[in-house]
Parts: sequence; C-alpha cells; structure tokens
Amino acid sequence: MSGDTGGIGGLMVRYTSAHTTGGAAAGAVWTAAHRRRRTGRATALGAAALALALPLAACSAGGGSEAPTGGSSSSAAGSAPSPSQSPTVDPAAYRHALTGALRPLDSALRTVDGAREGGALDKALDSAAGKAETAAEALETVTAPDNARSGTSQLTTALRALGQDLRSARGSGGRCATSPRVELDTAHGPQSVKEAARALKALGYDTSLRLPRTERAQHRRLANGAFVRDGSRGGLGRLTVNNGTSSDAVVTLTRGTRTAFSLYVRKGAKATVRSVNSGAYTVYFTTGEDWNGGKRSFTRGCSFEKFDDKANFRTVRVSGGTQYTVLTFTLNKVFGGNASTSTVPPGAFPS
Repeated sequence: MSGDTGGIGGLMVRYTSAHTTGGAAAGAVWTAAHRRRRTGRATALGAAALALALPLAACSAGGGSEAPTGGSSSSAAGSAPSPSQSPTVDPAAYRHALTGALRPLDSALRTVDGAREGGALDKALDSAAGKAETAAEALETVTAPDNARSGTSQLTTALRALGQDLRSARGSGGRCATSPRVELDTAHGPQSVKEAARALKALGYDTSLRLPRTERAQHRRLANGAFVRDGSRGGLGRLTVNNGTSSDAVVTLTRGTRTAFSLYVRKGAKATVRSVNSGAYTVYFTTGEDWNGGKRSFTRGCSFEKFDDKANFRTVRVSGGTQYTVLTFTLNKVFGGNASTSTVPPGAFPS
C-alpha cells in the first residue's frame, strides 16, 4: 500500500503470519433645477402685478377713490391655509388587513405541519416560503395605527426571514440529510415571527399565525462493535478498527458490489471482527453524528471515504497449523500510517 500519514484515514497494517487458528452630481442637478423653478416663479409674479395695476389706475383717473394700501384683498392673498391633520387609522380596518395578509400563509404552514417527511414536506415548505414572502409584501402596503407601526415593520422583516428558512430547511433527499423539522428548530425566522406576533398581540392585534412543529436534534448511536450489516463470515481473518477521530464511524468492507459486513465503532474506541473470509476487500468508512438506522447513515457532520488500496485477507494451511491475516485499521492520522484515502460521493457509499 502507498505511504501516506496525512489526514483521517491513515492506516496502519500489520500482517501476522504463523498464527494458529484463533486472532457599494445628483446635488448639482437638483440645484440647477431648483434655480430654474425660482426664476420661473418670479416671472409669473411680475405679470400678475402688472395686470392688477391697470384697473387700479383707471379708477383713480375717474375720480374714484383709490384702493387703500394693504387692502383686504392683499391680506386674503397673503394668507396660507393651515395643514389638515391626517386621519387616525381605524384599528378594526387594520385588523382586517392584517388577517387578510396572513391567512394564506397560515394555511400553508398548517400543511407543513401535517406533511410527511420527504417529497411531500419539501413541496409544502416551498409553498409556505412563497406565501411568507407574499405576506411580507402585503404588509408593506398596510397602513397601521401609530402604536402598531413598529410591530408591523418587525413582522414584515420576520416573515421574509421565515421564507428563507423554510426554503433552506428542505431535505436533500440523500444521505446525511438532517430532518427539515430539526433545521427549523434552531432557525432564526420562526423565532422572529413569534416575537413580532407577541408584540402585536399585546396591543390587541392577533396575527392568527400557527407555525409548524419542529423537532430537537437527536444523538442516536449504536453500541460499539455492533454490526450494521453482517454477511456470511467463515474464514479465519481478523480485523481490528481503531477509531481515534472525534466522531462515531461505520466501516464497511465490500467484495465487488456485495457488502461483506459493516461495523459501528464509537469515537475513541476500537472493535474487532473475526472470521473474515479470504479475499480482496474495498474498505469504506463514514463518520458523523446521530445514526439514522433507516437510512443507514449519520444525519449531521458526515464524511464518506474509502481506502485507495484493497485489504487482502488470506488463510493458508501450513505444516503444524494455519496462517491467517490480521489487519488493524486506524481511522485517524497516525505516524507511520501507510494508506491513502479518497472522498466518496454519498450516493456511491455502500448501504
């Protein structure tokens, strides 16, 4: 086997013979435009003054009384109307708009809550994400009462975050796939929606939004040395796996396309398989956290690798007894390790 001491998967192989059976300008543009507007206004006011002067002069020439300086017309023209006060938003109208914006999202989230994990749940998550973004857009057009403006803005932002989290939670459909419900359990969006909803509810505005159920991350493990899969074994070969990594591991030996056996080895522990049949085996190993027995895979922090060289077991009868192969695999980096490894696509890892 080739020499390689780097990274996980350094292998120390010992062949023991003679064993007997048993081991990121607008300002300038704005200024110019502003000056042009002021010049235009001055010209218009000059024309108005000339038009008023002609009839006033005619009255004076006819012996009529002249218009008093500072007459009432001037006062009326100079007065400015007081600004009208904006009307108060009707809380009932706001509640109606709030409910209308959130009702489709609430329905979509209930579908997520009841969907089975897999394609149905992924489809429901996509639909709910779209409804969350639509609800946020609708709330941006809603006029809220003064006391609810901040809460409405907070809820709008939270709904956008919720939409992103719902999409991100979709399962990959392959190995090492964390459940979407586990992903949502620690996501920021759902928590932000809850906080914004509580703030509005305290003011008397119920959001009527039910978030889907979530699940806590699990930490499932098998016993050290337990077989995940065990085929027919009847030889004398012996394999010891020493797992010095910080994660649990499953080591799988195959011959051709058939799996001979898969062994669970906890982090910091070692386990031995006896009665290994003679032959050349490809050695795969996966490490991670939380073993999903149904998928035969870890659900978090996974890696999938294989040793580049095959492991050869043989049993030979000799005078006075039987010689057989004893191998020791060390999964962590070791000084003097003599095996290189390669990453394996999750789908190519033997089940």
